[in-house]
Amino acid sequence: MRKNIAMTDLSIELELKDAGGRYVAVVEGHTAELTWVWEDEAHTRLRAEHTRVPKALSGRGLAKALTARLVADARAEGFRIVPQCSFVAAMAERHPDWADVMLPPPAASADATQEAQAEGQADAQADRS
Repeated sequence: MRKNIAMTDLSIELELKDAGGRYVAVVEGHTAELTWVWEDEAHTRLRAEHTRVPKALSGRGLAKALTARLVADARAEGFRIVPQCSFVAAMAERHPDWADVMLPPPAASADATQEAQAEGQADAQADRS
């Protein structure tokens, strides 16, 4: 049985590396992450590259929580997000309230978009539970 993760209990850490970094959540010994890089030297545009959630944690809202943390940091720090990651792009479409920090995504393959939408539906189902 999957146990939904209470987002108030979830700790998301920001790890910085060279020209980018990642948001990391460790749950039940498994690591979920959202990786990103800066697109410019002024740090006004961040490219969200990929979200990774282990199968053991799938459908529990972790990818959405990582993306929401990215959006909150973008608002607080004044940068914009280029959603290269198909999941982040799908979440941006589902959250018009994030438009203030989201830029248009680069062209994505149909398979990647379908995969992100399926993952988003699983996260949405978990969020309603």
